[in-house]
Amino acid sequence: MSNNSGEQMKKTLGMSTALATVVGCVIGSGVFFKPQSIFTTTGGAPGLGMIAWIVGGLASIAAALTFAEVAILIPKTGGMVAYLEEIFGKKVGYLTGWMQTVLFYPAMIAALAVAFAQQVEVFTQNPSLTPAIAIGCIIVVIIFNALGSAVGGAVQIVSTVCKLVPLVVLMIFGFIKGSGDNPIFSPMVGEGVNAMNALSSLLLAVLFAFEGWTNVGAIAGEMKNPGKDLPIAIVGGVSMIMAVYFIINLAYLWVLPAGTLAATATPASDVATVIFGEVGGKIIAVGIMISVFGACNGFVLAGSRVAYSLAAEKTLPFSNVFSKLNGAQVPMNSIILVGGLGCIYSLTGQFNLLTDLAVFACWIFYTLTFIGVMKLRKTWADVPRTYKVPLYPIIPIIAIVSGAYVIFNQLLICDAVTLSESLGNLGQGQIVEVLSTDNRIRSIASIVITIIGLPVYSAMTKQKQS
Repeated sequence: MSNNSGEQMKKTLGMSTALATVVGCVIGSGVFFKPQSIFTTTGGAPGLGMIAWIVGGLASIAAALTFAEVAILIPKTGGMVAYLEEIFGKKVGYLTGWMQTVLFYPAMIAALAVAFAQQVEVFTQNPSLTPAIAIGCIIVVIIFNALGSAVGGAVQIVSTVCKLVPLVVLMIFGFIKGSGDNPIFSPMVGEGVNAMNALSSLLLAVLFAFEGWTNVGAIAGEMKNPGKDLPIAIVGGVSMIMAVYFIINLAYLWVLPAGTLAATATPASDVATVIFGEVGGKIIAVGIMISVFGACNGFVLAGSRVAYSLAAEKTLPFSNVFSKLNGAQVPMNSIILVGGLGCIYSLTGQFNLLTDLAVFACWIFYTLTFIGVMKLRKTWADVPRTYKVPLYPIIPIIAIVSGAYVIFNQLLICDAVTLSESLGNLGQGQIVEVLSTDNRIRSIASIVITIIGLPVYSAMTKQKQS
């Protein structure tokens, strides 16, 4: 994509960077922090939690397989903005980009920075430093990305390798040194827990843990060979992630029972401490920090390209500023925009609040993209496709149903949800519940922030025409 001044973004990203972006963006906080809320939701029982990882993984693979067809057909920088604009028109495309620019990417960046800062507390034992550390994390990521796509991509690859090493070590030695005496698939849920109600909350948590597999689509315009590399990166990456998530949770349970994992905010570190002692726990904490930092880097890399895309079309306020490329041919100001909003959001210090806002809003547009695949099969029937969704239309239907479930569960299901932030102050087996109206309020807030994009689009369109 080029902007109105004719500046062209370089095609410098290969399949290894694309695959690392998928794996790096997804394996961040979820694999380390979500086991706590998952096993808390089940009432300290392992069965339904383990099944949820499988079901959520299969749903994510169906979504990724479906998403890949659109990403290959429309391999432009900006990802879903370009896809949905082409399929459903400029307003829908713009709302997608607006939502990603002001809500999804900044909220995810902030959530990961907060997770990074909270992990640093293991060493500092000073929670008052958390806001400053979170902002500092984002600033460092901004600097790396401003140095160029190749630098940002290199950071992604290095952080992915660094985080996979402790994960593999933890999985291997978890099975070697763990007792294996803890139940894995039974009981399904704890006493007094409704399995169907719990499953809805579990899948939401699991789908968050898989969040990030679409980010590679946003940088397709900078890939050397998107037709060949993109489906491998998306499908291969999600499959790898699903295997890692299931095995690592199996290793956790091999060492500690689900009830114990539910009562700790740092399950991975606690497992490592049992296996290797206090030093091992701190080593894993460092690995978690590297992992979360890499995920934050990936979201800044992808999110800034969405902001740049809107600015290049003159539909973002101060487009002349945010459409500029620096000497490294990357959108420096768009990187600062997305990262700066992330700094502001990180002041909330609420990991789950931020992720809830982000994931709900984005899944609305994911579902539209899945529907778009079926629409394009009719309207673009004669267009050659280097990649097609297998088992069409079954896989896209599974993806659409999964997306609809996420949306309507948040808005309509009357259930209780776990307030995970409070767990650090609770004893084993204790659960804090809040009414689902809290989830509804967050979901409605996401919709309102997204809809604000309509008057902005109208104003910017009139400005372009004047």
